Amino acid sequence: MEASVAKGARKQAGAVGRARRRRWLDFKKPIPVPYVIALGIAVWVIFFGLWELANAAGWASDLLLPTPQKVVAALYELFAHEKFLHDVLVSVYRILASFAAACAIAVPLGILMGSFHAVESFVNPLVSPWRYLPAPSLIPLLLMWLGSGEMQKLALLYLGVIWFLITLIMDHTKEVRTELLQTAETLGGSRRQILTSVVIPAVLPNVVVAMRQMLAVSWTYLVIAEIVAASDGIGAMMWHAKRFIHVDKIMAGILVIGILGLLFDWLFRTGHRLLFPYLEEGQR
Repeated sequence: MEASVAKGARKQAGAVGRARRRRWLDFKKPIPVPYVIALGIAVWVIFFGLWELANAAGWASDLLLPTPQKVVAALYELFAHEKFLHDVLVSVYRILASFAAACAIAVPLGILMGSFHAVESFVNPLVSPWRYLPAPSLIPLLLMWLGSGEMQKLALLYLGVIWFLITLIMDHTKEVRTELLQTAETLGGSRRQILTSVVIPAVLPNVVVAMRQMLAVSWTYLVIAEIVAASDGIGAMMWHAKRFIHVDKIMAGILVIGILGLLFDWLFRTGHRLLFPYLEEGQR
């Protein structure tokens, strides 16, 4: 009897142990916040550790792969003794201006395309092919049409995101439940009323998510836009540093772009939570 009880206790303890181990990899199950923070720190410790190891072991030339300390020193030099803050502000302006212009067209057009098949049938044959055309391939035309000034850079950033943003918003709009539309029609709502009172409020959270995703894509085009006949901006600084093999400054520029991207992503996620708190409550 005692042996049976002991055996059952061991099985129960083993089951509890397995349950604890599975908690790390349970599907869609949250883990405690301290673990989230610890894992986030751990991956960066490993990354910088491998970076330092590569330098210490001589796997790469110090000229082509400077140490993290040299990159941080170069970043300080850029901000303290060069006009890098101006470059950063110019790049942020270009991203925000071009992205705002893209959203001004993509959001209403994507909602209309997702709401009405006639609009989709008319516009989508034009939008779809552009999604497969790399925006940098348009640089020669943009230079001839707009010159090498500010408009050429804004146009490249604009064209790099608008087609995908239109498609994402259209697809999200199509996911609005048909029952909501049918109920509104039964209650006598007009097309305008259904669009403004049902469709837009229902799709708006996903519109913000799509905007957040495409803003990240806009940052990926920044360096391409700023290396062509540019005198300012993060990309221009990196291109000038390349001429003199200042890899530490190039990596400092990459670091700044990554930090700015994370900052804007955090702003979008925070704004999403503040604008749509009921979605957060529904997931608890």
